[in-house]
Amino acid sequence: MGSERTTVARRPTVRGTQAMVASGHHAATLAALRVLEQGGNAVDAGVAAGICLAVLQSDLVNFGGVAPILVSMAGAQQPQSIAGLGRWPRLASVSLFRERCGGEIPPGVLRTVVPAAPDAWVTALRRFGSLRFEDVTRDAIALARDGFPMHTFMARNLREEEAAFRRFPGNAAVYLPGGRPPQVGEVFRQPALADTMERMVRAERARRFAGRDAALQAARDCFYTGELAEAMVDFHRREDGLLRREDLAAYRSPVEDAPHVDYGPLSVYGCGAWCQGPALLEVLNLLEGYDLPALGHNSVAYVHTLTEAFKLAFADREAFIGDPDFVRVPLAGLLSKAYAVARREQIDPQRAWSELPPAGDPWRFEASAPGAVGGGGARPGEPLSATGGEPGDRWDTSYVAVADRWGNLFSATPSDSAAQSPLVPELGIVCSGRGSQSWVDERHPSSIEPGKRPRLTPAPALVLEHGLPLLAFGTPGGDVQIQAMAQVLLNLVEFDMEPQAAVEAPRFATYSFPGSFAPHAYNPGLLRMERGLGDDVLRALAGLGNRVEPWDDLPWRGGGVCLVRFDAALGILEGAADPRRECYALGY
Repeated sequence: MGSERTTVARRPTVRGTQAMVASGHHAATLAALRVLEQGGNAVDAGVAAGICLAVLQSDLVNFGGVAPILVSMAGAQQPQSIAGLGRWPRLASVSLFRERCGGEIPPGVLRTVVPAAPDAWVTALRRFGSLRFEDVTRDAIALARDGFPMHTFMARNLREEEAAFRRFPGNAAVYLPGGRPPQVGEVFRQPALADTMERMVRAERARRFAGRDAALQAARDCFYTGELAEAMVDFHRREDGLLRREDLAAYRSPVEDAPHVDYGPLSVYGCGAWCQGPALLEVLNLLEGYDLPALGHNSVAYVHTLTEAFKLAFADREAFIGDPDFVRVPLAGLLSKAYAVARREQIDPQRAWSELPPAGDPWRFEASAPGAVGGGGARPGEPLSATGGEPGDRWDTSYVAVADRWGNLFSATPSDSAAQSPLVPELGIVCSGRGSQSWVDERHPSSIEPGKRPRLTPAPALVLEHGLPLLAFGTPGGDVQIQAMAQVLLNLVEFDMEPQAAVEAPRFATYSFPGSFAPHAYNPGLLRMERGLGDDVLRALAGLGNRVEPWDDLPWRGGGVCLVRFDAALGILEGAADPRRECYALGY
């Protein structure tokens, strides 16, 4: 059923021989290219672009937010992840949210976790980069201080979320200058944010004679133990928040081997169980058992198979994925090929799951025994009730991918909304509101606990082929992220699309699971599909038991996938960026 359609890209695939960058905004992409031209590597350039995104899209990407990063360095054995995700303050607990908030995680200062992005950026520079913090923030500071023309995507978000920004006086002062949302083309400035970054630069300069590493450490300490930390803590005390100096001082972004699965000759790497990255890897294991080209690209059978695989992975995410420092996660079992074979039996080719499927039993494929470490744990099979409501993908993000001439790859998904938590006025930042991705439920693997990390949606990815760098890719989009990423990767490797066509091809996304953002809306059977798939496909998917809602072509909710790829056969670099948002790829 359904006919195969060919995607004709609206934009060309960008090609070069020396460097390639794709990110959520053209000015961030340009900043990364400048760093590469100055002799920096992919990591230096990626950090520059990521920090620029915290200026250019600061409504959705905050300098005080999160920044999960993957790095593949030429000649290294294993790609590394930098877990740029903050921890709950020591004063946080499930009981506190029950007593003060009626069991909810409301918008506001109480959902704050430790800001992680500054430490993650500095950690990336110290471990894998070559330049100074000053070098990689030059463009970001200028964009914040001097301003940039308001772009369409941010202007629309500020207009649609105006009421949310008005809840907090500091946020309204920045994002509704003159008492209204900025219009497209108006110059938008953030002087307090520029001052914050400049203070870190001054701290680095003061230690420059002690060496690069010590100087970078000084920039980081300015934020976590110095004058910036003092301002954050004073603000949270005034607002009756939970963040304290000891929470900031104790924070470090762990650097770890990135987990992976093999998909044919490819090794696909994601972040660990502190985010939803393992769900993407599980989906690929599930789909490896199918002849996807034989199903036909975006045919009824193809869309159905992928959608059901997404549901199974989300069921396991709901049951097992949480901060591995607190919850024993059966990661080896979840990512084993044998588990995928067993789990695949739950996919009925003739009928869709109308609700979240039961979780599997990955412990049978795990060497260790199940159980919780320090609280939390899985609750597979527990019935869920539909809550309805709009899935929380307004809490969005951006993305940057970089490849350099030395064979290094950088992939990062910085994030955090400025609409749901109050901005610290003197700093121009929101301290990460990612506590919204926890649960007020001790039984849930992502429950609130002191020092625990929420389960993060941002999930960058890397692909190696026979141990050599091939691809960096990722997207914004909340729970849509891994669905969009899987579809683009399959477009590339199963259907041999060129990169830009793979990014632009029509997409679909299921919402038949508890959403990652409080209040965790659950929409059983909901499947959203771009009209470019064809009305016949939409009708047939509804006939299989899905509650189908059409998207217009290229909807922003479908993600903003960016990618860079090495083409070893031609000896070139390729880049692609999603026209669903402000994304742009450039190379030379």
